Amino acid sequence: MKSTLPDQLKLEARSVEERLAFYEEQHLQLSRQIAELRNEDAMKTQFLANISHDLRTPLTAIITHAEILRDGILGELNPRQRDSVVGMINGGRQLLDMVSDILTYARSAANQLTTSHTEFGIDALIEQVTTLNRPLIAKRALTLTLEVARNLPRVRADRDKIHHVLSNLLGNAIDFTSSGGRVWIHAAMAADEPRPTIFVEVGDTGIGIAPEHHELVFREFAQVDASPSRAHHGTGLGLAIARKFVELHDGRIWVESALGQGSRFRFTLPCQPAKAE
Repeated sequence: MKSTLPDQLKLEARSVEERLAFYEEQHLQLSRQIAELRNEDAMKTQFLANISHDLRTPLTAIITHAEILRDGILGELNPRQRDSVVGMINGGRQLLDMVSDILTYARSAANQLTTSHTEFGIDALIEQVTTLNRPLIAKRALTLTLEVARNLPRVRADRDKIHHVLSNLLGNAIDFTSSGGRVWIHAAMAADEPRPTIFVEVGDTGIGIAPEHHELVFREFAQVDASPSRAHHGTGLGLAIARKFVELHDGRIWVESALGQGSRFRFTLPCQPAKAE
C-alpha cells in the first residue's frame, strides 16, 4: 500500500530536521576544535616569548664575560687565545640576534608589538648602520656606496625598529654578495605619495632572487634554500619582521631582483605618523 502524500511530507520534514541537527552538531564540534587550536597556538606563542626572553639573559652574560677576556681585563691573552674568544663573541652575538628575532616574532603574533616614536634624521641613522657594518664590508672586500639626498626632512618614528630594518637589509646584502661585489643604500623623497614620504633602497650585486620567490622571502620562517647544506643560515624571520616594522609605520616594503642580477630591497617611511595614530 502506497504512503499518502501527508505521510511523505512528514518523512521529508523529519529528514530535513535530522540533517539540520547533524550539521549543527558538526558546526559545534568544528567550533570547539578551532577554539582549542587557537588556544594551543596562543600557548605556543607565549612559550616562544617566555623562552626567548629567558635565553637572552644568560647569552648576554656569556658575551659580556667573553668581551672581558678579549679586552685583557683579567690578563693578556696570546693571539690564538684572543682569536678563539673573538669567535665565541661573534657566535654568541649571532645566536642572540636569532633569539631576538624569535622574541619579536612571538610578540608580533600575540599583538604585543608597540612603537615608541621620536624625531630623528634618516641620514644619521643610515650613517650609524653603515658604520657598524664597515668592518664586515671591508673583510668581505665589498664596495659600499651611499647616496642620501640632502636636506631630507626628519621623521617621527620608532628609531630602534627602523634601525632594525636597515640593519637587516644591509646585513643580507653583505651576506649574499660575493667578494669584490658592491652594496649600496640610497635615500630620497618618494614621488607619487599622498603625504611626505622617504624612499630607501638597499641593494647589492649578489646572487639575486628568482621572481617567484619575491613574496616568499617576506614570510615567517621561509627559506628560499631550505636544504641542510645551504650556505646562509638563520631563523627565516628577518624580512618578515622588517615588513611588520615598516607596516607599523604605514609604509611598505618590496624587492626587485632576478637570479644572478643582485637584489634591491626598497621601503617607504612617511615623515609623520598617520593622524589616526
